[in-house]
Amino acid sequence: MKAQIQAAFLAVRDRYPPDRVVADPQLNQAFISECRRLGLADSIKALNQKLLNLRKGGDLKGLPRSVRTSFRNEEGYRFASEIAARHLERPKNVTVDEIICDPELVREFDSIAADLAPGFLPLQYRWAALNLRKAKRLKPELLSRVAPAETVSLGLITELDVVSISSKQGLYVFYDPDTRQTLYVGEAANLRKRLEKHLDHSDNKSLGRWLWEYGFEKLYVELHLLPDATTTRARRALETELIASRRPMFNVQGA
Repeated sequence: MKAQIQAAFLAVRDRYPPDRVVADPQLNQAFISECRRLGLADSIKALNQKLLNLRKGGDLKGLPRSVRTSFRNEEGYRFASEIAARHLERPKNVTVDEIICDPELVREFDSIAADLAPGFLPLQYRWAALNLRKAKRLKPELLSRVAPAETVSLGLITELDVVSISSKQGLYVFYDPDTRQTLYVGEAANLRKRLEKHLDHSDNKSLGRWLWEYGFEKLYVELHLLPDATTTRARRALETELIASRRPMFNVQGA
């Protein structure tokens, strides 16, 4: 099979390296078609992974120097690629390479990245994620890149007037300023309705009631208001990002 994978790659590569052939929708379609012509019936994900494994295993040494891939405006969407990649990596326990190889996962990745930074090509989002992986530059808390200057502190939860809470969509954070401990991070399409439910003392499932019972009387609330155009998918990806950077005590966190 190695010989067939290599032959398919050489037939379509257009002087590009294996990473580009896997990440580029047009080149990847040509690669998979050539694999099928050569009789390989493995899944698209498996064929892509085997191509990358050839490169990692040194089986493609001696080929002419590859053409370098670069995009001048990567700064405009790199953060979106990073958030989308980490949003999928944690709960699904996959790597960036595995995301790019898997048609289903990479479609989800493209969609999240496009929600956060619209107007770019799938190849650009994917290449930015691969570049971040190679450079080991996955950085914490990128929320400010999406909604700068939209953070609101509501103060003590015991003194909170629910009517004053914004009904916009966004993220909310319960925290203890004395210990600098974040307790819980959540997301909501309507922040007022969500927090009103949390603070309902008559609801035994209320998050606010549960936290108070555990001794967090000095609980504060912080809001991150998101633009109206933010999609549900993007909002949840940002929640994942905030959980990872703040490491709240009561959220389930990925590895």
